[in-house]
Amino acid sequence: MPTIVGVSFRPVTKVYYFDPARFLDLRPGEYVVVDTARGREVGCVSLPPGDMPASEVSGGLKQVVRRATAWDMVERELYRQREAEALTRARQQATEHRLPIKVVRTEYNFDGGRLVIYFTADKRVDFRALVRDLARVFRCRIEMRQIGVRDQAKFLDGVGKCGRRLCCSSWLREFAPVSIKMAKSQNLPLNPTEISGVCGRLLCCLSYENDLYEEARAELPKVGSTILSKQGVGKVRKLNPLQRTMFVQMEDESLVEVTVDDILENRGKEQSRTCGTCGGCSVKRKATSAGHASDALDDEDVRELEMLT
Repeated sequence: MPTIVGVSFRPVTKVYYFDPARFLDLRPGEYVVVDTARGREVGCVSLPPGDMPASEVSGGLKQVVRRATAWDMVERELYRQREAEALTRARQQATEHRLPIKVVRTEYNFDGGRLVIYFTADKRVDFRALVRDLARVFRCRIEMRQIGVRDQAKFLDGVGKCGRRLCCSSWLREFAPVSIKMAKSQNLPLNPTEISGVCGRLLCCLSYENDLYEEARAELPKVGSTILSKQGVGKVRKLNPLQRTMFVQMEDESLVEVTVDDILENRGKEQSRTCGTCGGCSVKRKATSAGHASDALDDEDVRELEMLT
C-alpha cells in the first residue's frame, strides 16, 4: 500500500494526497511545499502520513518538496493580502469588456506567479481578451475558472435557514449529491423555498440523515399498500419513519395511527389461530372471506394462499 499525506490549500477545502517522501514525521497543522499540476504550492497538512489502499489512490502521487520556511509563509501572506485589490481590478476589467460574468474570488499561488480568477456565468463566455488585459495589469499568469452556485456560496459564506453558518464554508469540504427523493423520504414539504439553501439549490443537510430514513422506511410498508392490524384492514396513507408509525385509512374512512409492532404482533397472534385442517391458514382465509383483495398480503403469503386453496 502506498504511503500518503493529506494536504489542503485553503480552509475547509478538498484534501489532496501526496507522497510524503522522506518527511514521514509530518503532523496535522504543519505547512509544506508540494508540487501540483499548476506548479508549487504551500499547503497545510490535514492527514498525517499513513498507508492507504492503492484502489483509493488515483494516478501517480506527487511528492512533498520540503517543509515550508518562514520566508515561504511571509511571501504567501503577502500575496493573499493583495487578493482583495486583484478582485476589484478583475471586476472592473470584466465590466469594461461587457462580459456577462460575475467575478467571485481571486487567489494567488504562494509566490505570486499565477492568479486564479473564479467567476460564475449562465453560459460559456469568450474571455480571451480579458485574460490578455489582466495579464498586463497583474504581470503574472492568469487562469479563469468557472464555478457553480454552490461553490459561490462556499466562497462568499453566509447564514443558513437554521441560523448557523453555512456548512459548506464552515466544515463541509466536498459537496455530496442531493436529490429531491431525499426530501420525499423525509416527509419534507416539496416547496422550493423550504428545501433550498442560500445558493438556490437543494439543502446539503438533506443528505446527512438520508441513510437513517431509508433504513427506517425499509421496516414500514409502502404508501398505498393494504395492511392488517389490530384495528382492522386499511390502506397506508402516510409514514413516520423515525417514529416507526404510519397513518392508515380504515374501511369507514377514519384515519388511525398504527405502529410497526402492532402489525407484527397482530400477524403473530392470527397465525397461532389455526383452523385445525391446514395448520395456519386462518389469516389468509379471513382476509379473503371478508372480501379483501390479496394485495393485503405480501408475495410469499399470496403464493402460499394459492397453494392451499
